[in-house]
Amino acid sequence: MTAPQEPTQADRGTRPGLRARLVHPAWLIAAVAFLALVAAAGFRAAPSALIEPLQSEFGWSTSAISVSVTVNLLLFGLTAPFAAALIQRFGVRRVTTVALALVATGAGLSVFSTAPWMLTATWGVLIGLGTGSMALVFAASIADTWFLKRRGLVVGILTAGSATGQLVFLPLVAVIAESAGWRWATLAVAAAALVMVPVVAGLLRDRPEHLGVTPFGAPEGWQPPARPSGNPARAALAALREATRSRTFWALAAGFAICGATTNGLVGTHFIPSAHDHGMPQTTAAGLLALVGVFDIVGTVASGWLTDRVNPRILLGVYYAGRGIGLAILPWLLDATVNPPMLVFIIVYGLDWVATVPPTVALCREAFGPKGPLVFGWVFAAHQIGAAFAALTAGLIRDHTGEYTLAWFGAAGLCVVAAVISLAIRRPRASS
Repeated sequence: MTAPQEPTQADRGTRPGLRARLVHPAWLIAAVAFLALVAAAGFRAAPSALIEPLQSEFGWSTSAISVSVTVNLLLFGLTAPFAAALIQRFGVRRVTTVALALVATGAGLSVFSTAPWMLTATWGVLIGLGTGSMALVFAASIADTWFLKRRGLVVGILTAGSATGQLVFLPLVAVIAESAGWRWATLAVAAAALVMVPVVAGLLRDRPEHLGVTPFGAPEGWQPPARPSGNPARAALAALREATRSRTFWALAAGFAICGATTNGLVGTHFIPSAHDHGMPQTTAAGLLALVGVFDIVGTVASGWLTDRVNPRILLGVYYAGRGIGLAILPWLLDATVNPPMLVFIIVYGLDWVATVPPTVALCREAFGPKGPLVFGWVFAAHQIGAAFAALTAGLIRDHTGEYTLAWFGAAGLCVVAAVISLAIRRPRASS
């Protein structure tokens, strides 16, 4: 009788001689990263629920408050490519720990704000730098470092962490702001980020070889790539210079800029004030936006699964087209009460919210290889530039026209442009 064969190194995902594990450590690292993204996403949900309380206390205009959100969104995006380089150079654990500390500090100090510039310094600068260091490049870096298979699914799951943060914090922030004031709501966000600091410092690991394993799905004989050295800023800028020579980069950047404009910038920042303009209570509108987060989890994970199986260009085209249709009909759905058509919009928009991320990451990896995460950092910067532009522009439109209708229609038109651009992205030439 022959003895049963031992599992191979590829089956275990470990180096020879190490005991097989029931769960590959990569999934545990992904779980810790997910929780960190949930904590950092707390502030992503906060501004839309705090605009009305700030206006009531200080009399600030929508556009004045939108400046701090605009700075936050810009730094959230512009920090991302440099954060990707820092992660490659110094490791994800150190960068994430510092990022969470910055979010907690910025949120905590914002309670002392008595002028718009103070809000910009805390909400805009400190929290922008912190959340930018844990932007979607964080998810891409975890997926690329710890997984050789199921990368699309992992990016989808980690991206959904931001949606989960929105789901967890938005109703809580709105209720606390209404009952105890906006300062206590902001402190709740600070506490959530602070709690995750020791968790990340103690459990997150930079690379599989630090645990004596290979990435999930690694073949027999896999060897870890050389760790980048040198100046991280130069590495990020070098990746940008190389990427700008490619039409694919410009197409992805343009599409993702529109993605940011129509999610974080417009709906994420101005949906609650817009619904309030139509007589809807702020807590009800916050609940609807949180419901977007529920369906975003489903949509983003499903998008990650599809990205491993379907042409990502087609996925992006469908996502952007569907989003444009939703925005075009939104002005007729807003009312003092929640009606069935509004619930349909929330469900569809939630499924589509950041479903664009897994196919965009996949196209960056396809076009730029090992530099894919760095290039995605710059594509994500375009996402946040679009978000910042939309956040400020929509505030100005509201101040000058008394409503948001033009902002919704303009965003719908941009989605059509993004769908066309995405479908036209060329496949890379096969190497001879």
